[in-house]
Amino acid sequence: MQPEVLAFFHSLTNTVTYLVWDAETKAAVIIDPVLDFTAASGKVSTDSVHRVLTAARDRGLKVEWVLETHVHADHLSAADHIRKLTGTPVAIGSGILEVQRTFGPMLGIEDMKAGAGDFDRLLADGESFPLGRLTVEVMHTPGHTPACVTYRIGDSAFVGDTLFMPDFGTARADFPGGSARTLYRSIRRILDLPPSTRIYVGHDYLPKDANGNGRKEFAWTTSVEAERASNVHVGAGRSEDEFVAMREARDATLPPPGLLMHALQCNVRAGALPPRDADGRRFLKIPVV
Repeated sequence: MQPEVLAFFHSLTNTVTYLVWDAETKAAVIIDPVLDFTAASGKVSTDSVHRVLTAARDRGLKVEWVLETHVHADHLSAADHIRKLTGTPVAIGSGILEVQRTFGPMLGIEDMKAGAGDFDRLLADGESFPLGRLTVEVMHTPGHTPACVTYRIGDSAFVGDTLFMPDFGTARADFPGGSARTLYRSIRRILDLPPSTRIYVGHDYLPKDANGNGRKEFAWTTSVEAERASNVHVGAGRSEDEFVAMREARDATLPPPGLLMHALQCNVRAGALPPRDADGRRFLKIPVV
């Protein structure tokens, strides 16, 4: 069965948020919502996420879950904002526990709830739950981070940052808890799905070749068949060892995401901003090493 899907591209972070629903029952989920944040000014805005919520309202949808594919390091999540505004629960893969154990002490987060209690549900590999007449199936696909999951809904798979469009390749695997070898094996699980499975990626970056030529328009929808055949990192039968060597060499050249420290402090808590101080102000911490 095929869900209805509406994509929202966030140009400041190249992130795609998905509104996904069952056409008959109007049951919906929101996957990877973005909170607008400007690091230079510390300004937070909810304009982007409210476009998603408005689209859901205009279509008469009932949003039953906010689903995170992983703890994002390049944008702040709007999951907690949606939850506070609408009461919609937030779910993520159970690997969040490892991410919190790593980054909680590193970032000095003192108010994080035990057992990933900032999230309403932790999802295990192979778990499923209904979305109207459809079913959401959970596949743990770690490697980029330990918490990464893919959500299969009908004929579609929402892969987060595990895979990108075929001409861009795959996610980095050099964050704490990441692993290029684990990432390759997770990708193979995705590529073992039926060839016609629609793949919805979490970002797009308009890759260019050495001459500056490349795709002119952003895209976020591909298929298992296309990824198998032409993904520049894992397609056409590239072996695990070849991939690991390529991925590790490439990752060694990449700078940290610009919002890494800002995003992680919020996203390990389902997008919740730090608590206010006595004067009503919020502060994000930047470790100095």
